Amino acid sequence: NVLIAGAGGFIGGHLTKKLLDLGANVTAIDIKPLNLWFQKFNNSRNITSDLRLLGNCMKYTKNINYIFNLACNMGGMGFIENNKAECMISVLINTHLLSAAKENKVKKFFFSSSACVYNTNLQKKSFISGLRESDAYPAMPEDGYGWEKLFSERMCRHFYEDFNLDISIARFHNIYGPFGTFEGGREKAPAALCRKISQAKLNKKYEIDIWGDGKQTRSFLYIDDCINGILNLFETKYIEPINIGSEEQVSINELVKRIEKISKIPKLKKRYKLNMPKGVRGRSSDNKNALKILKWKYNITLNEGLKFTYDWIEDNLINNNQKNMKYRISKII
Repeated sequence: NVLIAGAGGFIGGHLTKKLLDLGANVTAIDIKPLNLWFQKFNNSRNITSDLRLLGNCMKYTKNINYIFNLACNMGGMGFIENNKAECMISVLINTHLLSAAKENKVKKFFFSSSACVYNTNLQKKSFISGLRESDAYPAMPEDGYGWEKLFSERMCRHFYEDFNLDISIARFHNIYGPFGTFEGGREKAPAALCRKISQAKLNKKYEIDIWGDGKQTRSFLYIDDCINGILNLFETKYIEPINIGSEEQVSINELVKRIEKISKIPKLKKRYKLNMPKGVRGRSSDNKNALKILKWKYNITLNEGLKFTYDWIEDNLINNNQKNMKYRISKII
């Protein structure tokens, strides 16, 4: 019996599908109404509930063996820089799920952390060496969202030390792919750029806005590789946080260039918005521990993943234009 918190979200939806395929009995929970879930499945128990409340966590963790906590209030850089308090409040989800896991004798607890926990002083250049797990300390994470994730990591560790709750902690590095947010303010760079470039192509207006000067860098991990990494980690007894990310570091300008090629659009005019949220200057993952401890490495290249993502987003935009209706990302499988 598995509970997935945040099952209506991007990673949560893909994880739900994978665990159902593996034969798990899944309770899927999200704060969003069911019609706003990115994916939902008829063979899971689908519940809308606010897991910031202890009573709800206690109720829905009864008779649960394993918890995957992917629930938090988050989005792309534009959202997390402008909603720090909202991001911090997500600490209640992890606090109450851990407490409920202890009381209801859950066997194992997975927490989804983020590369935003890493010391921002190490990320001031465009291209940097991959961030090792130890680089989270001395602590100087991204304000708001990063602090919440780092604090929640420590809480998981202390529940292991004090109450012997088996834990796993993954630090995700910019996960992307189909069935995720690509508009509305919470989307991350790959989805946002795929949407902007597809709209430019469909509208035949060959120009886009880019936040910052385009020289900031990131590494991006395709969703299928992320799900495999989660399950590899869950099978271990490793309790330290571990990177689940790609080492293929690219600038935003390079990301645009690759999506341009995929879209077959004429060369775009780029308008750089220097006053918009940009985050750290450079970030990439060091995967030595993932390879050594989890025997995991990513298999889908950035070009392959961007092609899958772009095609899915463009299909949605075309279908929505044809139906002349507001985009809805809910899907029944």
